[in-house]
Amino acid sequence: MSFRLAGNAPSLGISPEYDPWDPLHSRRRFGRHVLTSVEVTVSNMCNMRCEHCAVGHTLVMREGEKRPLAELLARLDEVEHLETISITGGEPTLLEDTVDNWIIPLLRYARSRGVKSQLNSNLTLDYGRYERIAPHLDVMHISFNYTGADDFHRIGFAKADRPASPETAARLYERMMDNARKLSEGGLLVSAESMLNTRTRPHIGKIHNMIAEMGCVRHEVHPMYQSDYAERLPVLSLDELREAIGELLDVRDPAVWLLFGTLPFFRCSADPRDQALLDRLAAADNVTVRNDPDGRNRLNVNLFTGDVYVTDFASVPPLGNIAADRLDDVFERWLNHPLCRSVNCYCPNAKCCGPNLLVAQMYYPSTDFTVRRAAAD
Repeated sequence: MSFRLAGNAPSLGISPEYDPWDPLHSRRRFGRHVLTSVEVTVSNMCNMRCEHCAVGHTLVMREGEKRPLAELLARLDEVEHLETISITGGEPTLLEDTVDNWIIPLLRYARSRGVKSQLNSNLTLDYGRYERIAPHLDVMHISFNYTGADDFHRIGFAKADRPASPETAARLYERMMDNARKLSEGGLLVSAESMLNTRTRPHIGKIHNMIAEMGCVRHEVHPMYQSDYAERLPVLSLDELREAIGELLDVRDPAVWLLFGTLPFFRCSADPRDQALLDRLAAADNVTVRNDPDGRNRLNVNLFTGDVYVTDFASVPPLGNIAADRLDDVFERWLNHPLCRSVNCYCPNAKCCGPNLLVAQMYYPSTDFTVRRAAAD
């Protein structure tokens, strides 16, 4: 029998009005960026090899030993303003041992502390493991960049040494969609993320409709950035991104929460096309633009090494290690890092925390955002 959440599911307090992963909330409350979000990498294994994977070069066929769970929980206890925990991989649920002895205990810890939780998964495995996880979880996050099983096969196994057969890929694709439907029907907030790139741009409307048909509460849309496996894939220009976002807004299902993240458009732009797009996004119902958590209110902990990063896909070396460092101290270290200072801007009128490093380096390599002002200022 499928699980069913009690209470006011599926939102569980998460809504377009309150997205606890957005660093804007803590920036307003404390007058500065503080650590409110911790992401934990619990697996370096995955049953897929997606062409765009942001951590593809870290994936392995056999996993090493993890740091003690008690060590991680002790460090989480020290985070004064913790609001969210995200669990990521690899595919975090690939091993049953990881599900039972790491994921579920971490989620129980989050729930006991009143902290919201997210699991990043491809949802291609047996439903039973997700059913065990779901009662303890707030957000199930999946990637969805497909218009059918052929797309899934081509994109999802592009980097595999031994590509799956079309028949195997089709079974995984159908299982992913079926699992998403079941979890959504049970009341879990399933959030499907799509990347805007040259492959998805012509089909983003259809992809959105398929996500709505799966019952997903939220559709996250992010431009693709050249990181790890995606480092040689073509990216969209600013003009192409504007057009793609406008086209999606034209056809979207208004019942689905549409969340845009890592957008390279800002109120301090002198381009009237940027201002027009931001005006349209702000005026649309059930549409939000998330300030990026990476480098603003979040750190990543690798459970195999204990190393702490500004994000799991960053080229920035580790900032510390949970064996020796408090996470709040590591975050302060990051705030004083030259790379952080180069993009550490905040505009309260625009509700904007500025670009993250990927956005700044790809689209604005010579722009100093710390001296720009919103057009309305």
